[in-house]
Amino acid sequence: ALRVFLGFRKSLSESLNEFILASVLRACVQLRDIVFARQIQSFVVRSGFEIDVYVGTSLVNFYSKVGLMDDAWSAFDHLPVKNSVTWTAVIVGYSQIGSNMIALNLFDSMLKTDVRPDKFVISSAISACSSLNFIDDGKQIHGYLYRNEIELDISLNNVVLDFYTKCRKVNVASKLFETMTDSRNIVSWTTMIAGYMQNSCDTDAMELFAEMTRSGWAADAFACTSVLASCGAIFALQQGRQVHTYVVKSNLDNDEYVMNALIDMYAKCDSLADSRAVFDGMITFTYDNNTVSYNAIIQAYASEEDAVGSVKLFNKMRSMASCHPNLVTFVSLLGVSASCGEVDLGRQIHGLVVKSGEFLDLYSGTALVDLYSKCLRIADASLVFDEMEEQDIVVWNAMISGHTLNEEHEEAVKKYRGFCVSSGMKPNEFTFVALMTASTSLASLFLGTQFHCQIIKTGTKFDSHVSNALIDMYAKCGDIEEAKEIFLIEGVRDDIVCWNSMISRCAEHGHAGDALNLFEEMLTLKKKKLKPNSITFLGILSACSHAGLVESGLSYFNSMESRFEVKPDIEHYACMADLLGRAGRLSEAQNLIEHMPFEASSMIWRSFLGWCRVFGEISLGKHAAKKAMVIQPDDSGPYVLLSNIFASKGMWGDVKKLRNRMDRSGIVKEAGCSWIEIGREVHSFTSQDMTTHPHLAKSMGLPFHFANL
Repeated sequence: ALRVFLGFRKSLSESLNEFILASVLRACVQLRDIVFARQIQSFVVRSGFEIDVYVGTSLVNFYSKVGLMDDAWSAFDHLPVKNSVTWTAVIVGYSQIGSNMIALNLFDSMLKTDVRPDKFVISSAISACSSLNFIDDGKQIHGYLYRNEIELDISLNNVVLDFYTKCRKVNVASKLFETMTDSRNIVSWTTMIAGYMQNSCDTDAMELFAEMTRSGWAADAFACTSVLASCGAIFALQQGRQVHTYVVKSNLDNDEYVMNALIDMYAKCDSLADSRAVFDGMITFTYDNNTVSYNAIIQAYASEEDAVGSVKLFNKMRSMASCHPNLVTFVSLLGVSASCGEVDLGRQIHGLVVKSGEFLDLYSGTALVDLYSKCLRIADASLVFDEMEEQDIVVWNAMISGHTLNEEHEEAVKKYRGFCVSSGMKPNEFTFVALMTASTSLASLFLGTQFHCQIIKTGTKFDSHVSNALIDMYAKCGDIEEAKEIFLIEGVRDDIVCWNSMISRCAEHGHAGDALNLFEEMLTLKKKKLKPNSITFLGILSACSHAGLVESGLSYFNSMESRFEVKPDIEHYACMADLLGRAGRLSEAQNLIEHMPFEASSMIWRSFLGWCRVFGEISLGKHAAKKAMVIQPDDSGPYVLLSNIFASKGMWGDVKKLRNRMDRSGIVKEAGCSWIEIGREVHSFTSQDMTTHPHLAKSMGLPFHFANL
């Protein structure tokens, strides 16, 4: 076509027409020849063909196809008459470069003309709605198809299917897919599988993948990566292995995206050995391990909290010319540094982020805040937070939670107030869980109630985490009745976490009967499929201990493994030792401690020692103190408790020897601390402060001068 055009240019006997020029421009599209196309456009303008619908449309189509939308718009705007192809070219062009809002506005303008949109332009408009998550606009366009009796072919059906899945209307998409029984292709199957995966309908994704293969369709790489993501999301290792077998049989094991999905799936299913085997096997193919592969395997090691393995892979990655660490790599390494408490490693990774010139984005910045918070370097976390150019709700939550984790509960509340004033964002359930933790730690019912009101006012999702935090806050701040009211809210009782919290809080408040009744009620709710776990039994055994229900406690303890398949751990044995000790059955308690399948902790022996003091058991007390001192030599608790036993028996010589031993070992008893809320302000104090703190004297109803006597 170009040669013919050049021949015409040289010949004076023939004149160019609009059809020749349009054909030449179509040839330019295939060759992607921008320079020659601009020369033709100059000729078109000089020859007066610029306003011809065929030539002008060809220009619009060319510039749209090569992504030069300013030129495409200029050619489009100069056309006095525009046909369906013209509109389609410019709308599709804007859609393809991601200017979806412009594409939709143009589609709306097109509908106001006499030009009837075809399937291609409708497809682009629906795709634009998908990208913008404009569910209402997309529905209107879908309705337009039916109202104008436009036949939905396979291609258009697939676009509509994709729209509904991306706009989280997976049920609508599923119904549409069911109607496509005779008009499905591989794209239809793959779109629906990916849609299920993206909407966390992972079981549906796996079932549809199985149906697809049974129906004789050969799954492509995209379908396999989608279903592998679903397998990883719900820890379906067996199904993941089946997909892996299918991948090998279908010769898809030379596709790097599929292999990376396999690495990720095995990692999420806690099968690190399989994940590493896939990674190591990738070098047998024509491509080498790439950055994505390294990121996947490093994340696999990080999720297993294997800092050493993660760093070894990172160093190997850095030594390869074909791989370059990016922010995804650094975020994984920062995550494993945080989970393992490796602050020095985290600082080194932070330094590499700065040195690499990578921009500290939201993900890496949040990972750094999380790292420094978990490693008890809250000042460094605050510094990173303040230096971030962009802050979203996730990093604000990380900072607020960081303060609570570092026991800076007042700072957590202050940070939240700053968030409300300066961010313009809406708090979510994670924000309020952190704030409830702060209120609970401060024992401030006033603050907790305020945050509860804000949860209601902001319409925050009332999930199990929020419910549990509210129950915990009210109970620990002394209002067990309000905690019970929260527990009765519809939906709260569907989660085992809230049942456990309510049982434990009732036990702490001495409401053993309520705790045991809740447990029995939970067992009767078969429809909810609530199965007691180790936390449940900690609450039950604690309730029995506080109420002195020895036989009931023994019965529940003995039924844990036999009836409920819950293996007792060291905390359950500690509860039982406390139960027996509280009842004065010290020999049984000692026997339980010494024969449990764990090494007894200092805390267990110290608790047992406390009951020896209560019941005046000198011999058993000495034995318990000796055990506790060996396990934790610098703990003053066993010395003080044993000294109290000696003192109660008038053994002052032994008291003196014990105190001298403490002095020689440099062991000092730290003063205990209490706190009280006065005038909506929390005050901490020791016993000495009672004579010097005017607010405390007043709160006790004593004149300040009398408290000083």
